[in-house]
Amino acid sequence: MSELITAELVDLDLSAGSKEAAARSLAERMAGLGRVTDLDGFLADVAAREAQMPTGLDGGIGIPHCRSAHVTEPTLAFGRSAAGIDFGAADGPADLIFLIAAPAGGDADHLSILSTLARHLMDEEFTGALRRADDPAAAAALIRGDEPEAVTEAEAATEPAAEPEPATKPEPAPPFKIVAVTSCPTGIAHTYMAAEALAKAGKEAGVELVVETQGSAGFKRLDPEVVAAADGVIFAHDVEVRDKARFAGKPTVDVGVKAGVNRPAELIAEVREKAARGDVSAPAAAGSAPMDRDGEAGDGFGTRLRKWLMTGVSYMVPFVAAGGLLIALAFAIGGYGINKAPSVAEHFVWTESASWAALLFQIGSVAFGFLVPVLAGFIAYGMADRPGLVPGFVGGAIALTVNAGFLGGLIAGLIAGAVVMAVQRVRVAPALRGIMPVVVIPLISSAVVGFLMFLVVGKPIAALQKALTDWLSGLSGANAVILGVILGLMMTFDLGGPLNKVAYAFAVGGLANPNDGSLKVMAAVMAAGMVPPLAMAVATTVRGRLFTRTERENGKAAWVLGASFITEGAIPFAAADPLRVIPSAMAGGAVTGALSMAFGCTLRAPHGGVFVVPLIGQPLLYLVAVLAGTAVTAALVVLLKGLRKTAAPAVAAPEATAVAGEPAGV
Repeated sequence: MSELITAELVDLDLSAGSKEAAARSLAERMAGLGRVTDLDGFLADVAAREAQMPTGLDGGIGIPHCRSAHVTEPTLAFGRSAAGIDFGAADGPADLIFLIAAPAGGDADHLSILSTLARHLMDEEFTGALRRADDPAAAAALIRGDEPEAVTEAEAATEPAAEPEPATKPEPAPPFKIVAVTSCPTGIAHTYMAAEALAKAGKEAGVELVVETQGSAGFKRLDPEVVAAADGVIFAHDVEVRDKARFAGKPTVDVGVKAGVNRPAELIAEVREKAARGDVSAPAAAGSAPMDRDGEAGDGFGTRLRKWLMTGVSYMVPFVAAGGLLIALAFAIGGYGINKAPSVAEHFVWTESASWAALLFQIGSVAFGFLVPVLAGFIAYGMADRPGLVPGFVGGAIALTVNAGFLGGLIAGLIAGAVVMAVQRVRVAPALRGIMPVVVIPLISSAVVGFLMFLVVGKPIAALQKALTDWLSGLSGANAVILGVILGLMMTFDLGGPLNKVAYAFAVGGLANPNDGSLKVMAAVMAAGMVPPLAMAVATTVRGRLFTRTERENGKAAWVLGASFITEGAIPFAAADPLRVIPSAMAGGAVTGALSMAFGCTLRAPHGGVFVVPLIGQPLLYLVAVLAGTAVTAALVVLLKGLRKTAAPAVAAPEATAVAGEPAGV
């Protein structure tokens, strides 16, 4: 396998003026060596990763990185910019840029080398040497960590012998001990940089700090004895900590991974303060649930509630996709009467398409049957971590039993999480802490949630659910159009964010007990969600000069993303120009939602985009609705961006010193 970085992958005079141009310049070097097979596809993956979270770090460092199917082997390219490039760091532009490319399958050996680089970036001597390097080969060797072995041995030979410690030296006080876990979404860079920053800050603070990095190369669990002896715990993570229960019963600081990189000393001081106060909290305690881990201390109840609900929805969506699409395929093969077929366990004919359709329908129905319990279970999980799962699933199952449906599952999840959080606040003897998460909490919380769902809130919610179902069934005329407008606006306002997910979850909930109204809602939601990426694809095609090169590349991918009902395909455009893109997307989404409802289009599949058009009621009119909304959004984006471009020369004209070809005031 080739070396991770060579002199050909180093540019000591990187002249790019933006992070997109820098990524392209370095990626072209990778492509020239055959390590990137599709330059545009790879850059789209880099841009998608950048849209999740800026990759700039304090100290003048930019680390754009991603996993991509267009990468043949793990590769690192390095560029040094004299002017600096903005990668979103708080302290300003970056002059040291590392483009990290990992293949989709990953590679443990090379990813461990990447983790070593990430640690080196926290070393001022290392970054200083890179800033002084005047030869690409020397810079590549420095990054690889090459060092002549003879020099090391010579230095070792001249090392003075250590003086023996005085026999009467008093025993020092035992150091404060901290265990930490770091992880990030890709597990390539921030994971290891946070680990190195914490270790360095721990050394300066005189504490004994051991870090477990849960990165792409896998992770090695901390020795249980080390965990048991720890005085405090730090979680610096953007994805769920694996085996989190190991750290129960200790003072815990729980933050996002960037906090571990940027303010490690504060985190160490915070966990020491908690230990001094005796503030012992299990990882599952309130405030350290998975969806709270990157929240700010001042987050209000509304923000936390949104995170809890999104946790449940995010875990529910795979069941929606699997179950819903299997049911849709069953209808396509066997017709809508296939839901009355006998169990395939008792009757199955290998040569009959009806038997295969019945098989798909019954598998999909089983998967769909998990929607409400999974929603409730993982809402509770988002609130109270693993102890919330049991009462959450129990409450969700009871919601189905009492016909409370989707709303019942939502309420059951919130009740289960609240009950577990309340139980966790009760102080218990240390001897009982071990059985709390596996016996006491599941027992008490399940009993309380079951009582409330069966005898208190279940029936009123069931009545509300029935009223909502009846209302959807009776939707027609102006009421249907207004609902379509509202759903279209929600689907396009945040392009896959919380409001989008609320509208989508509302539509999917109706598929559990489908009627004509709920099938219309599902059609309107999917149609509106397809509009933003399709519109951006159209706009970048018809008026490409209004967009940057990177946006034009993203526009190519947006064709497929929009056709597949992946609204997030428009995020890079909205992030770059939100005041023009988002209102335009909302206008088109509202038009599409209204037309879909007015045309009476229906949809039994919860996902699929144009690939499930044969399963749509009024398919031609459905496509008309999507095309109309796409045209509205594309036209508005082109118009607004065109106005910006034409206004720029008028601002620049009075300036005699303006640089030719560079519009001012944009």
